[in-house]
Amino acid sequence: NGVLVAGDRRATAGNAIMYERCDKVIPIDDYSLMAIAGVPATAFEMARVLSHNFEYYRRSQLQSLSTEGKVRALSRLLKDNMGLAMQGVGAVSPIFATYNLKSDAPMIYFYDLLGAQFEIRTHTATGSGSPVIRGVLEHEDLWGQNPLNQRSQEEASLLAIRLLQTAGRFDSATGQARPDDNIFPIIACITAKGYRFLPEEEVASLFQQAIQRT
Repeated sequence: NGVLVAGDRRATAGNAIMYERCDKVIPIDDYSLMAIAGVPATAFEMARVLSHNFEYYRRSQLQSLSTEGKVRALSRLLKDNMGLAMQGVGAVSPIFATYNLKSDAPMIYFYDLLGAQFEIRTHTATGSGSPVIRGVLEHEDLWGQNPLNQRSQEEASLLAIRLLQTAGRFDSATGQARPDDNIFPIIACITAKGYRFLPEEEVASLFQQAIQRT
């Protein structure tokens, strides 16, 4: 009945770690979230433009922009950014998650660097740590105790935390949680009631559960 979106907190410049508290899951409107991978400055600007445009449309047209319109709006921004992406200085590969009130269904879209969008039925990942994560997600969906779309929010959150910890072992640009410094993944969910970010203390508690060996 919803989408769970999670991200690590590390921002890098080349092989240098610049920041460990970056928010890579960004609210766009009451029912939409954008998860970012790539150059933070470009991604944050795209999120700001999208949020402004969606709100302007809502106020001027007295109704929210359709899901199709939201999806195309991000695609256009990525196409306009093609020059920087091709130069390797402004590439962004986002995930857009939203709840379609018209069809009463959660939706996930993956984008490539040039703006092509793909509707994802169950799960996806982006960023340098995504190959590890996608492999485990496929395994869990095919052969886990339950398919991913049948899992509860808590089960999905625990899996997301474990996936990010695992990716952090193989990819230097993916930050692992650091409980001693109170650094944990950012986790949010979208349902028919809108988006909700899990409070830090709730994520900390889930992290302790997630790392327990069974």
